[in-house]
Amino acid sequence: MHNIAKMITEQLRNPNELDISLRMEFGPFETIHKWKRMSECYEFVGARRSKHTAVAYKDAIYVFGGDNGKSMLNDLIRFDIREKSWTKTGCMGTPPAPRYHHSAVVHRSSMFVFGGYTGDILANSNLTNKNDLFEYKFPNAQWVQWKFTGQEPVPRSAHGAAVYDDKLWIFAGYDGNARLNDMWTCNLVGENHQWEKIEQKGECPPTCCNFPVAVARNKMFVFSGQSGAKITNALFQFDFETHTWSRVCTEHLLRSAGPAPARRYGHVMVHHARHLYVFGGAADSTLPSDLHCYDLDTQMWSVLQVATDSQVPSGRLFHAGAVVGDAMYVFGGTVDNNVRSGDLYRFQLSNYPRCTLHDDFGRILKSQQFCDVTLLVGAEETPVFAHQAMLAARSQYLRTKIKESREELLRRIEAGEEEPTEQFSYKSQPQLVVRLPEATPEAFRMILNYIYTDKIDPTEKDEDPASPATMLLVMEVLRLALRLKIPRLRGLCARYLRANLCYGNVLQALHAAHQANLACIKEYCLRFVVKDYNFTPIVMSAEFEQMEQQLMVEVIRRRQQPPPKQPAAAQHDAEEEIIGTNLEQDMCVFVTSGGAELADVRLRVGFSSRPAHRSILAARAAYFEAMFRSFSPQDNIVNIQICDTIPSEEAFDSLLRYMYYGDTNMPTEDSLYLFQAPIYYGFTNNRLQVFCKHNLQSNVSPDNVVAILQAADRMRAADIKEYALKMIVHHFELVAHQDSIRTLAQPLLVDIICALAEEPRHDTPLPLHPRSLPSSSSGDTLADEDYIRYRTNRAEPGVMVGVKVAKSHDFGERDLFQQGICSHFDMLNESDYYIKAYTQPVDSLRLDRPYRRR
Repeated sequence: MHNIAKMITEQLRNPNELDISLRMEFGPFETIHKWKRMSECYEFVGARRSKHTAVAYKDAIYVFGGDNGKSMLNDLIRFDIREKSWTKTGCMGTPPAPRYHHSAVVHRSSMFVFGGYTGDILANSNLTNKNDLFEYKFPNAQWVQWKFTGQEPVPRSAHGAAVYDDKLWIFAGYDGNARLNDMWTCNLVGENHQWEKIEQKGECPPTCCNFPVAVARNKMFVFSGQSGAKITNALFQFDFETHTWSRVCTEHLLRSAGPAPARRYGHVMVHHARHLYVFGGAADSTLPSDLHCYDLDTQMWSVLQVATDSQVPSGRLFHAGAVVGDAMYVFGGTVDNNVRSGDLYRFQLSNYPRCTLHDDFGRILKSQQFCDVTLLVGAEETPVFAHQAMLAARSQYLRTKIKESREELLRRIEAGEEEPTEQFSYKSQPQLVVRLPEATPEAFRMILNYIYTDKIDPTEKDEDPASPATMLLVMEVLRLALRLKIPRLRGLCARYLRANLCYGNVLQALHAAHQANLACIKEYCLRFVVKDYNFTPIVMSAEFEQMEQQLMVEVIRRRQQPPPKQPAAAQHDAEEEIIGTNLEQDMCVFVTSGGAELADVRLRVGFSSRPAHRSILAARAAYFEAMFRSFSPQDNIVNIQICDTIPSEEAFDSLLRYMYYGDTNMPTEDSLYLFQAPIYYGFTNNRLQVFCKHNLQSNVSPDNVVAILQAADRMRAADIKEYALKMIVHHFELVAHQDSIRTLAQPLLVDIICALAEEPRHDTPLPLHPRSLPSSSSGDTLADEDYIRYRTNRAEPGVMVGVKVAKSHDFGERDLFQQGICSHFDMLNESDYYIKAYTQPVDSLRLDRPYRRR
């Protein structure tokens, strides 16, 4: 981080009026995607449990009910997020009877508990499902049971519950005899306390129980659960406005999405920002501990890679989870050997703006702006317009064809056979032409969509992913992917075909694979046909009678004499594992090597320049889109600056990496320059700005804090400025002697003085040698090493002197100074204790109880 202060000082010489204020709450700089074990709930507060519920209200988690392995519970315990401590919650009124597998939701300032299973589980008596509804009012800690008139839901347990539009929604569950999939709702406001049964439409989930629900974007999401033979790992969504269910399909989208989590029950699912998070549960007799994430924008599943220093909870089921702020809390559950847990874990969620790389490239393809190549596709030479840079980056075959066409065009122009058009006008049809007679227009347009966005959707016209027409289209895309040398798309298509092969399309797929010489798909179709439970109905079908003779003979011979069983490794290869590079990887290679020959503009920074491509710059930044649409820069050179500042070459390289392939990794010095870039250049969102800000926050130190304070003040980054002021106060002895603080503007000096004034004052000089510790028989001596003890000595009137004691392995030397006001520090002889002496006003020093170390 050398010369960081100098660079910021240079930036400050060019003030501007651009308002780019940013307030992103990251909390106390917690590492994202990190598990952390919190304070355990001890038995004197509440029992270890499972099948309970947990809800979030303000800065606390409330846990109700469940069972401890011996009996059902109806206590309400509370974990305070700020204090990091557990307490029993007092209550007025009559609480619900002890129960488990109930539901609990929060609406306004109340918690609502519905249904569940109650009785004496050891004596096996009075066991019954309930359909009662209780309200717990947080402000006055009062339980109230609601009374209803008219029809009511059947008593149930292990159901789902959600709040939307001031209503409670109850779905599915178990009534003691069968699993359900009905839905009920009731108003939580007003005097009309009546249940209403909802007439559900669309593709309703199967009857199920022991599943979680999450509400996001006016919809309720249901994932997996116990459904008997119908158990699945499908994700369903319910539209509250239209009362319509739909199955969220992800497997038919051809992209690099990870698979959905394995089917399971007893798990948790929570919503935060644009994601759904799924943790735990029993997945086919296993208790996985991985955390799955579903992106609501991209409809993609992924397994989160947690931070290396995480304290990952063990696999469990029937636990409960809730989100407070930017963290998910998971409590209790049943772990191995049917043991109930009392552990609480915190998972730091991320709230970064999503990467728009794929969307930006897809948008410029759809708009047809800045196209510089015409592709004549098929025998009829259907024109398709595209961008040379994108085609060359994703396909070596297309790069070679573009190079050949450019050379041919240049030869024709030099020979006078063709007149050159105005370069980079983009107002007429591109002069460069590439012919692809072996492709079909529909399949090539799908491949073009993959080139720009890394995905294709073959069900856009036909919603049935297994229809013969869709299967044949995907097979044609697979053939073209082989021709264009796009191995990853080939693997995605093969996976799609295998997943959707069925009785209705296997013979058409077999015929098409045979005609296109797709050996891998043909082999898979043959294996499907000759299986015992498939062979008879397929052979007896009318489609089989019309099959060409050669294929019919192959099917019969394969049935009579199956090939020798392949080893596992060879079989794995036959499954067409997805290999190859994705969009980000291809663009990374393109910008670092090989893309210069297709560059149509140069970007100049200071005394150096970089080759670039107009189509990519215009796709990613509104600034360049408007520039290239309006005029062509002189000599095709664009001078780069950010507001009134010229970035360093290194910072500009970081900016190019972000624009070409979404890379956000950069040195802290680059973050200072690029913090304003997203607003100045008109990026789709402020993702780069957030990463720059987080980079600055994470790397602030006493050496650069004054420079960062200046930059934050100029950039109106209020939270960076606030943190910088705290750092200056905390390390004022070091910062005060720096030359940089002497040149600060007066308003910033005033801010520092105000920040200092908010800290407790040093009213009394501290003794050079603190008095000895009290004897072990003293009344304020504590047996617990985690406690901190205080004793008082008379100093000046109205002032107390406190002595803070802790084991050296609990507090390092720096930690002690950071705990508060400290002006003397020493080590006792023949002991392992650090002493911290300080002064405080009498009223602010509590001496009536011991203080626990934070």
